[in-house]
Amino acid sequence: MAKAPVIVLLGGGQLGRMYIENALRYTAEVHVLDPDPKAPCARVASRFVIGDFRDKETVLRFAADADVVGIEIEQVSLEAMEELKKQGKRVIPDPSVLRIIQDKGLQKQFYADHGIPTSPFALIEKRTEIAAHAHLLPAFLKTRTGGYDGRGVMPIDAVSDAESAFDGPCVLEERASIALELAVLVARAANGTEVAYDPVEMVFDPKLNLVDHLRAPARIPQHVADAAKRLARRVTSAFGEPGLYAVEMFLTKDDELLVNETAPRAHNSGHHTIEACASSQFDQLLRIHCDWPLGDAALRSKAAMINLVGEGGTGSPELIGADDILHLPDTFIHLYGKHETRDGRKMGHVTVLSATDLGIDQAIAVTKVHCRVEPMRAKQREQQTNNN
Repeated sequence: MAKAPVIVLLGGGQLGRMYIENALRYTAEVHVLDPDPKAPCARVASRFVIGDFRDKETVLRFAADADVVGIEIEQVSLEAMEELKKQGKRVIPDPSVLRIIQDKGLQKQFYADHGIPTSPFALIEKRTEIAAHAHLLPAFLKTRTGGYDGRGVMPIDAVSDAESAFDGPCVLEERASIALELAVLVARAANGTEVAYDPVEMVFDPKLNLVDHLRAPARIPQHVADAAKRLARRVTSAFGEPGLYAVEMFLTKDDELLVNETAPRAHNSGHHTIEACASSQFDQLLRIHCDWPLGDAALRSKAAMINLVGEGGTGSPELIGADDILHLPDTFIHLYGKHETRDGRKMGHVTVLSATDLGIDQAIAVTKVHCRVEPMRAKQREQQTNNN
């Protein structure tokens, strides 16, 4: 194996932390830029610099000696990514892909232009235009830029809802009749070869509008799983650039598959692959960055991933109930090293493996009942301070 290049990551959150945890098995050198001095990557990166990854000059200075430039979050300086590519650096995702993904309107139009099935939609500039598209209602209104983890999305049931809707450039998307929400991860190498993971079934928290837990493989017939993989490959082939792509899609009650959106990076829907697959999503991404052969994406076991989301307010995080789940076979806790918890913030996840669906059901139930992240109580904080 050739000497690994210097890899720059823009963004130092939990995705970067898990990427580095895998990279440490090799000789990869990972440098991270993030504005938060206590970001999850701060203690594990080969080099960590505090700075704004949305600022062009900051990114260019930071990545001056990089061989590879990658992202941990989409909201980075596109202009810097384009300049770094011109300098001959390997930039993944390609700036042309990132330009589309950063704007939900461009992304939806991309699907339409390439014949990729997606929910009917309209691009609007202001909320007063909703009335002209009443035929799409009920719908979801999505801000074109900046939204993530359920932020920037709101339901529009009737034209009257426009009075309190987001104002500015948005996507108005007809609400699909959803049976299941699925995701397929596809790793695409520079030479065009691809490997696709089995579709996962995502169950969303209705209040937080983010993934509560997922199951792998999804509980769908094999012909639907095969169709979902083909559809995900159509998306990655349309983009035509190397990278790791998480293609989220709806399976409607009429058994139609519709692409919802794509993330050109490691994704919450692929965390189970760390334990459930020979080559995890983070391992595949490292292989793509280093131009190494792609890994084995086959599932070795049924799996579930349960998000650990902050509850009970803001403060120093404390994991509750670890003892109640760690005795379970094939159970793995991942904490993201975030220094502050708050309601709805992803603080970690639990992965469970089982040979049976019943085993998965039981593990999900036990984890959801017993395991959570809360703010550390005042007495505990005082004791921790004294110990330190």
